[in-house]
Amino acid sequence: MTDYSRVDVTEAAASLLRDLTKQHGPLMFHQSGGCCDGSSPMCYPVGMFLTGSGDVHLGAIDAGLDPSAGSGQASIRSEPIDPIEVYMSESQFEYWKYTHLTIDVVPGRGAGFSVEGPTGMRFLIRSRMLEPAELEAFGLAKG
Repeated sequence: MTDYSRVDVTEAAASLLRDLTKQHGPLMFHQSGGCCDGSSPMCYPVGMFLTGSGDVHLGAIDAGLDPSAGSGQASIRSEPIDPIEVYMSESQFEYWKYTHLTIDVVPGRGAGFSVEGPTGMRFLIRSRMLEPAELEAFGLAKG
């Protein structure tokens, strides 16, 4: 049985998340929607942003390197980094429920209170439509 996920992370974003975790401890993402900063995924230290009944848990991303991913990889971590939980406001989820989201990072100023702000990088969401098997797995289509 295939295990499907609604969220993923690029290696560039994972690398920044490893650095930010060293500085701030465990992290989480919240995607609220709206204009300005609300359209970017916001990254917070766990406990700094409280989720509630109006938020949907999309899943978790693992920002650590897989020790089997490459030989001679000098940056392989020696201790595990907890998966980073990803949430979205329920109203925003209604628009995005048919998409798979990948958290990426690009040069630019980070949004609002998101922890990447001072790094000169900013997180962004790349999306694609869910494939038929994913739609079925998430209860959005009948098989």
